[in-house]
Amino acid sequence: MTTEANDLGHVARGTLQVGVTATTRRRGSHDPAERGKWWRLLVVLVITAVVVIPIVSVFVLSVTPSLNTSAATGLTLGNFTYVLQNSEVITWLENSLIIAAVTVVVCVVIASPAGYVLSRGRNRLVSSYALILFVVQSLPVVTAVIPLYILFSNLHLADTLGGVMIIYVGSTMSVAIWMMAAYFDSIPISLEEAAWIDGASVFGSFTRVVLRNSLPGVLSTAIFAFLLAWNEYLVALVFLRTDLNYTLTVGLNTFFQQNSTDWGSVMAVAVIMMLPPIIVFAVLNRYFSVGGIGGSLAGR
Repeated sequence: MTTEANDLGHVARGTLQVGVTATTRRRGSHDPAERGKWWRLLVVLVITAVVVIPIVSVFVLSVTPSLNTSAATGLTLGNFTYVLQNSEVITWLENSLIIAAVTVVVCVVIASPAGYVLSRGRNRLVSSYALILFVVQSLPVVTAVIPLYILFSNLHLADTLGGVMIIYVGSTMSVAIWMMAAYFDSIPISLEEAAWIDGASVFGSFTRVVLRNSLPGVLSTAIFAFLLAWNEYLVALVFLRTDLNYTLTVGLNTFFQQNSTDWGSVMAVAVIMMLPPIIVFAVLNRYFSVGGIGGSLAGR
């Protein structure tokens, strides 16, 4: 009898636990926090769809037969062949790549030491310099386009890639310095002090310690400068007058005006313009890391 009673007790406790678990699951399904997660997920999906659908549409239209590829059926690369053979898109691509590359290199080279001074300096001169950067950053480029064009015309820099590079570097530099200074603020000065004790100079500790731990900040600044130089339209439209000097933004607009009914060819040029930023993000994304500084301070 005792054994049977114990068995019945175990069965009853098991049944009770199963019932409690089922009740908990039913209550959890109506938990406001769970419902909130689904709503947030839905909002994220809607925003993602709004952003992605136009991009997908551009790619689909670029491989869809159009006026110049009417003989093709199904998906085709004929639109790309047409624009490569009947436009200056290769020249525009080269111009944009050259301008963007020079802008990135100059901005990173100058913004890195300037951001270091802004981060480590604590005096009125540095504070005034930071204030000037903030004011320059807040001014729109459009307010200076006409005066710059008059000045550059007198210096024979209008309608040249060099003149556009100078403007892009100048308009990007203030934000680039702020970005580098913000990242340098996250690097403990104790790392530099250790290098100074070992005999390193200020410049040596900056190049060997600070910059080595600032790769994410440098890449972020480089990507910002690249995107600004790559996507900028107003300055290039005002300063560049020769077809062979156009960047891709101006070239795409000109090509669209000449082929407004041929959407396949226009979208093919748009895809060519989108590929370099996509490649840059795909290549540089793997180098973003925030673990280097923590490892440098281990055991200290």
